[in-house]
Amino acid sequence: MTPLPTPLVPTDWLMAHLHDPQVRVLDCRYALSDPLLGRLAYLQGHIPGATYADLETDLSGLVQADGSGGRHPLPGPEALAGWLGAAGIGNDTAVVCYDDPGTGQGFYAARAWWLLRWLGHTQVAVLDGGWPAWVEASGAVTLSEPEHSPVPFLPHVQADLVASAADVRARPAGTLLLDARAPARYRGDAEPIDARAGHIPGAVNREWSGALDERGYWRPAGEQEARLATGGQPTITYCGSGVSATPNLLARELAGVPLGPANRLYAGSWSDWISDPGRPVATGEERSR
Repeated sequence: MTPLPTPLVPTDWLMAHLHDPQVRVLDCRYALSDPLLGRLAYLQGHIPGATYADLETDLSGLVQADGSGGRHPLPGPEALAGWLGAAGIGNDTAVVCYDDPGTGQGFYAARAWWLLRWLGHTQVAVLDGGWPAWVEASGAVTLSEPEHSPVPFLPHVQADLVASAADVRARPAGTLLLDARAPARYRGDAEPIDARAGHIPGAVNREWSGALDERGYWRPAGEQEARLATGGQPTITYCGSGVSATPNLLARELAGVPLGPANRLYAGSWSDWISDPGRPVATGEERSR
């Protein structure tokens, strides 16, 4: 099999390899405003062979009573590995993740991509343009759910992809903290989801949606670096709960900075940060850097 282009794969590659036994597809469509919407969309039509990946039940762990870990905690590595194996995904399987950027929430595939990379799986990519691109290219669509034979998936957790709240507070000088939320939430003008408004002191705002163009395709490397304006500094990226931050992580990888110590996710993100009332909160704009 031709190696999977990473971290993005075009529709023509997937069309050519869709029936390869070493290729699996994850349908990650979802909507925070309506948790059933993604599953219903999947049932109304999806890429043949695709397994539905639910943000809440498959791509997140259990929410803690005290809020620590955030609204979408990382799933346990063994639990996630078991789910992947049941979907026919082994350590040698190429995985393509897609969602629907046409809905304005094209970050769920990047969450799945990041989670597999966190488990040490390198042959994983996001379908560029997502579901709309597949439909526009007249890709095959089915209503049938796949029946993949279970295979073993052994996780090899990459701890250096994750930052904790303690890591954020103790980050070295020169590490840039990127907030991927909408500007109004970053500034603290509005907070429709979490109990407190504002941002982590020192963070600068780089809204995740800037990673995609107006058609829902990922912008090229030069545009990604220009909008993120990291100046080559190491980054820790966060959002509300560790989901919409992941496009910025993928964008940095496109720009030549792979996931790792210089391109980390604060997995619990804002919802974890504010679970401890002793952690400081800032509002308004931070000095651009």
